[in-house]
Amino acid sequence: MKIEKHGSAHWTGGLKDGKGQISTQSGALKDHPYGFNTRFEGVTGSNPEELIGAAHAACFTMALSMMLGEAGLTAESLDTKANVTLEKVSDGFAITGIELVLKGKVPGADEAKFTEIANKAKAGCPVSKALSAVPISLSVSFG
Repeated sequence: MKIEKHGSAHWTGGLKDGKGQISTQSGALKDHPYGFNTRFEGVTGSNPEELIGAAHAACFTMALSMMLGEAGLTAESLDTKANVTLEKVSDGFAITGIELVLKGKVPGADEAKFTEIANKAKAGCPVSKALSAVPISLSVSFG
């Protein structure tokens, strides 16, 4: 099975004075603004790092739900935040780490089993695999 999805970006102008819009195939984002100021200066709008974080959190959480199901467990709730770190390095900027922060309530599971399955989901989700050049950590809170 092969599934293809897409996102797109449009840009006008220079780096600092330019403006861009990002869109997704689903329409969840349509011409959503992004630019230097939204990425580096805290101005409202999107940026590549938050999109990577959202994609990673979503993929990881779905993978975890699947793996819990395979273990005969169903989550009452799973909440994941993916903190993506962008830093200046010697040759420009780089994403230097991603921290997945998971809070879960899973009836019938204990914290050790939940953490074990969460670590398998972190390693197995397609976005984690795609981002394997970046250190990915996982913090788990249960209950």
